[in-house]
Amino acid sequence: MIELFRHILDLDFEWIVEQYGTAIYIVLFLVIFIETGLVIMPFLPGDSLLFTAGLFAASGDLSLTILLSSLVFAAILGDNINYWVGRKVGLSVFNWKIRGRQLVKSSYLEKTEAFFEKRGVFAIIMARFVPIVRTFTPFAAGVGKMNYRKFLMFDILGGFLWIFMLTLAGYFLGNIKWIRDNNEKVVLIIVFVSVLPMIISFVKAKLAKKNA
Repeated sequence: MIELFRHILDLDFEWIVEQYGTAIYIVLFLVIFIETGLVIMPFLPGDSLLFTAGLFAASGDLSLTILLSSLVFAAILGDNINYWVGRKVGLSVFNWKIRGRQLVKSSYLEKTEAFFEKRGVFAIIMARFVPIVRTFTPFAAGVGKMNYRKFLMFDILGGFLWIFMLTLAGYFLGNIKWIRDNNEKVVLIIVFVSVLPMIISFVKAKLAKKNA
């Protein structure tokens, strides 16, 4: 299991396909489900994993139809479980500790709440494309007891957009020779672009504190 986790973080699809065969769809489903559904696991690859999955679908190693349908379901299911955890468990989740260390960082929720304040309910859609915030947005919506029907509507739309845009981007760009030959570089660029909003937010917060 630890070895599988390491290969997932490395986006080593060749190894996963070789070891698990068609069960790779279950592996990818679980990764997306866990990243969106568990506030204790916000660091699993999301954007880069979807793009890489699209690349492998373009080469014929994976079925695009199965990928899109299963991963959309995983993303929506994960968010909904996360919402209800936030609604039922609430802020007590920040009291959970392992060996005296906080299991879930409250600072992540604070950043997510600021994201909500700035963008309103559309944050549910936009957060899909922002690592960590993506994991905490449904939880924050649950803690704030957002109307479930409203949450579900925006969440389904956001789930479809996130999965389809990034997976199809990998699928269609995978036919470009340079991208196919420089897969690792492309993934690194995607990771950088994904975390760029967080970097900008961090710098702005530091500058604001300094000016204050």
